[in-house]
Amino acid sequence: MTPAATPSLDDPRALLRYLYDAAVQRALPLHNTAAHLPPPPKGRTLVIGAGKAGGAMAQAVEVLWPADAPLSGLVVTRYHHTPPRPDGLAERIEVVEASHPVPDAAGLAAAQRILELVRGLTSDDLVLCLISGGGSSLLTLPCEGLTLQDKQRINRQLLESGANILEMNTVRKHLSRIKGGRLAAACAPAQVVTLTISDVPGDDVSVIASGPTVADASTCAEALEILRRYGIEVPAGVKAKLESGALETPKPGDAGLAGHQTHLIATPQQSLEAAADAARALGLKAYILSDEIEGESREVGKVHAALARSTAQGRSSLEKPCVILSGGETTVTVRPRAEGQAKGRGGRAGEFCLGLAQALGGQPGVWALAADTDGIDGVEDNAGALVTPDTLVRAQALGLKVSDHLSRNDAYGFFEPLGDLVVTGPTHTNVNDFRAVLVR
Repeated sequence: MTPAATPSLDDPRALLRYLYDAAVQRALPLHNTAAHLPPPPKGRTLVIGAGKAGGAMAQAVEVLWPADAPLSGLVVTRYHHTPPRPDGLAERIEVVEASHPVPDAAGLAAAQRILELVRGLTSDDLVLCLISGGGSSLLTLPCEGLTLQDKQRINRQLLESGANILEMNTVRKHLSRIKGGRLAAACAPAQVVTLTISDVPGDDVSVIASGPTVADASTCAEALEILRRYGIEVPAGVKAKLESGALETPKPGDAGLAGHQTHLIATPQQSLEAAADAARALGLKAYILSDEIEGESREVGKVHAALARSTAQGRSSLEKPCVILSGGETTVTVRPRAEGQAKGRGGRAGEFCLGLAQALGGQPGVWALAADTDGIDGVEDNAGALVTPDTLVRAQALGLKVSDHLSRNDAYGFFEPLGDLVVTGPTHTNVNDFRAVLVR
């Protein structure tokens, strides 16, 4: 991604996009990998991994690894998320593509191949594992008694249930043969070093991509309770194994994971700080609310709107002109559709913007951008959307009602006719939600 030219303060749209780009730039793998690479081992170096940033992380390792040191491996990323290969860069790590957010046969095949690659390693060998958000779906290997079709159904139901990322990944870890530390255990006795880009609130490495190389403190009982809470069924045999603890994951202190290292190479907080620095360089005050905000997207939008309104009206401790920044991972609970109603389109960022626009009610002097840092909001072709002081007026002129679009989770259908979708294409990184509210 090429940085945009420095924007004018009189162009809020360009300014907000500039801050988003600054956040994404901070999280690109090539900028963050070198300091965390271990020295080449006596034996082989095998690179494995999964995630939306997987292709870019693999290329960063290829650029930085000594040319005379052996290097091979396999990484899986999302369809269309492999970055263009720089001229002259030898391909030493194979990158394959699979489906996200619902797994497919390509992801299953990749997971099987990765598990085979790590078998038969020695204590002289190094496994370098590259992990980023999206890996839970991309690295799918169902437990015994569960089919790929079962996993696809369970994944869809989790995604539409309103479950947060910790809950979803607790379930995923216990229904897998490769997640929740199981991949690391399969690498023994090789040294394992995991480099990870965080896309989860709190940067818990055991949650990112369901922690395939990290010990897991969650339990089968917790996974069962989450499935019960959201009304999600699993085959009777699998349920019985969860109840008995037969599907338990390697726990902290497990001897099989001793000596393994994990390094966070990029985090949501770092990207928010980069955006804040960019705003301050333009003469704006910048306030970071948190990089761990969770909850229903539309409700989080309303909270941001309340803060923006009070700031615009001089009733807040925040001083304008300013930009209010936040990150984290909100959720969208998909509402039941009326008979004959088309399925809504959109993701977390778009739904946040719908809730924000509705609550702002056309407040003068407030603009906002919300977008996913991977460049894809849900499963659409946009990263997110923009809200302006005249969003509601322009929508009314086109016969669009925020309430109607919220009722069917159709942010895309609202912002696309307005020309207010944020379209970036895949960014080749992923530090989750980015939100910026400009108050002048």
